[in-house]
Amino acid sequence: MNKENNGAELEWVTLQNQQDSYEKYSLLIKLANFALISTLLFSHYNSQLLPLLSAALWLQDAIWKTFQNRISDRLFDIEKYIQTPENQQSMQFNTRWLETRPSTTGLVVEYAKQAIKPTMIFPHGFLLILAVLAVR
Repeated sequence: MNKENNGAELEWVTLQNQQDSYEKYSLLIKLANFALISTLLFSHYNSQLLPLLSAALWLQDAIWKTFQNRISDRLFDIEKYIQTPENQQSMQFNTRWLETRPSTTGLVVEYAKQAIKPTMIFPHGFLLILAVLAVR
C-alpha cells in the first residue's frame, strides 16, 4: 500500500465516522421533536402551533441530512479511488450498499417492515394517536 492510499484510507475512516455521527445527531433531532411535541401536548399548549414547531425541526433535520449527504458523496469518490483489482472488498461499504440498494418501492417496503415492529409502533403510533386526539 502506498502513502497516497494510506491518506485516502485515513480520509475514508474519518468521513465514515463523521457520516455515522451525523446519523446519531439526526436521531437526536427526531427525539427532540418527540420530546417537544409530547411536552406541549401534555401541558395543553396551543395545538395549532404544534405542526409548525414539528415542521421546523423536520426542516432542521433535512438540513443536517444535506450535510451528511455531502460526506457520503465524498466517501463514494474515495471508495472508487481506493478500489484496485487486489483490493476489491475493503473500504467499499457505501459503494456495495449502492450496488445492492433496492428500488424506491423496495426501500418503502423495507422502511414499512421496520416501522411495524413493536418497538417502533409503541412510541410513534402512540404519539400519532395523541397528536390526532389533541387537534380534535
